[in-house]
Amino acid sequence: MKAKKLVLKGKKLKIMPSKNSENRVKILGVGVDSTSLREVLRGISQLIEEGKKTVIFTPNPEFLVYARKNPDFREILNSADISLPDGVGLVWAAKILGKPLKGRVAGADLVEELLDLANEKRWRVGIVGARRGVGIQRQQQVEILQQKYPRAKITCLEEKPNWEKQKWEIVFACQGMEKQEGWIAENLNKIPAIIFMGIGGSLDYLTGFAPRAPFFIRKIGFEWLFRLLAQPWRWRRQLNLLKFIYLVLRQRFLKPE
Repeated sequence: MKAKKLVLKGKKLKIMPSKNSENRVKILGVGVDSTSLREVLRGISQLIEEGKKTVIFTPNPEFLVYARKNPDFREILNSADISLPDGVGLVWAAKILGKPLKGRVAGADLVEELLDLANEKRWRVGIVGARRGVGIQRQQQVEILQQKYPRAKITCLEEKPNWEKQKWEIVFACQGMEKQEGWIAENLNKIPAIIFMGIGGSLDYLTGFAPRAPFFIRKIGFEWLFRLLAQPWRWRRQLNLLKFIYLVLRQRFLKPE
């Protein structure tokens, strides 16, 4: 079963939460926005029309555990204009902390919706760090995306001369946790792009390089388990979930932040 595509309707409204908004919940020192996929998609569409440069990060529990001991990374995460709870663990944590979120907003879902919108509106989409820099796979992935979204102008930035001098509606950074956020922070004011978003391996799901959990499994919050079964080598990373739970309970009952 696949989630229905979102349809943007209604008047243009300023609906995105500010990074200083009451809708931003602090979890282990990192702000996360209480919003929905529909609100975010509508807000991004408006931001692109208005040409307002915007940074979007999609932290999950692993991000927050890492940021706990890496203040520079935590500072970058908190600089995001939009910070989406990409993990059911963040929804659980916010509820435990007494500041519930509207729900999870998966980065992969948002990327798919944005590419559909880019195809409709003929946006220019730059991709950097796809397939962790493996040249042949990177080219294959971009070709698949170009076939899937033929009206969007999708380009691999590593293979585009003078790309930093060209205009882009969206730039997707795919290097993985910390690297992609660092790349965005370093290049934000150097590139005439509007939306900068760190997306990890989201494109792998859309192009068949990695399996994604069926919709009903994602709906009940067990996508992490599906990933572990599909990619057993991830087991060490999943240990961060246990550490995350401990740190959240500690924040709630022993040392509030």
